Amino acid sequence: MHKTSEWLQTFSSEKNTKSHSLDSFRPCVKISVTGGKGGVGKTSIALKTAQELAKAGHRTLLIDCDSNLSNTAIKLGLPMDNKFEKLLSSEKTFEECLIVQGNFHLLPACNGSIEVFESKINFDEVIIDIIQCHEHEYDYIILDCPAGMSVSTLTLNAYCDHRFVVVTPDKSSITDSYSLIKVLSNRFNVIDNHLIVNMYQNDRQFQKVVMTLTETIENYIGSRTTVLGGIPKLDVSAEGFDTFFLSEGKNEFHKNFVKLLYGFTEKVGGPMIRNSSAGHLAFEHDVQ
Repeated sequence: MHKTSEWLQTFSSEKNTKSHSLDSFRPCVKISVTGGKGGVGKTSIALKTAQELAKAGHRTLLIDCDSNLSNTAIKLGLPMDNKFEKLLSSEKTFEECLIVQGNFHLLPACNGSIEVFESKINFDEVIIDIIQCHEHEYDYIILDCPAGMSVSTLTLNAYCDHRFVVVTPDKSSITDSYSLIKVLSNRFNVIDNHLIVNMYQNDRQFQKVVMTLTETIENYIGSRTTVLGGIPKLDVSAEGFDTFFLSEGKNEFHKNFVKLLYGFTEKVGGPMIRNSSAGHLAFEHDVQ
């Protein structure tokens, strides 16, 4: 296990035994959007989360942590570039590599860079270094983490203050998410996670996913799971999904997603979404 992981074992143990009091001062809240399986909607949820926090007035940085298969800029309809490769070689600065849209800042990674592919760099260490150098500039830093359980992904998840674990009703997604939470608990002493159920068909299916995963986590791991809520399967084409999902349309879907974030920021005591009409998240509950 490389040095960052060794350090994080101690770091995570200390961090999770501290009180998460609402009175605690947090200059920057760091959230990883993660999951055990690919294709569950992590990148779209990470983008929507960062954009809504930014629209609420918070300086928000989204970092695409998939070093060579970056999709965040693509989903925004922006041209691909490999500036991140130049950042790694110190040919460009952090600021030169950012996409800036008001309070929303995006640091994309690369797509198919041979230099990055052949690099021996530990990308988790690079990301953590970027965070430590710039977190004083932001209210929120969101990490769009790759799926799976690579050392780099686990390290980044453990480093963050909070984890949004995205799961779908697919059995493999539930199983892989459980495995991710298990390793984070056993290897990094991560005892708190937030669950988002994506692409469910109806409330019964949502409740089944929640009960299956949270009860298994409680019985076999003993971790604490906060269910933030769910995102129903959208009746839109695959081509139009991101346009609809990331839009600011005044539809029930958009309002429900803002409620989800409002519930999270209210619960953890981080910078709040300033939207009193959002109300409390109806689905939010703890599984101890």
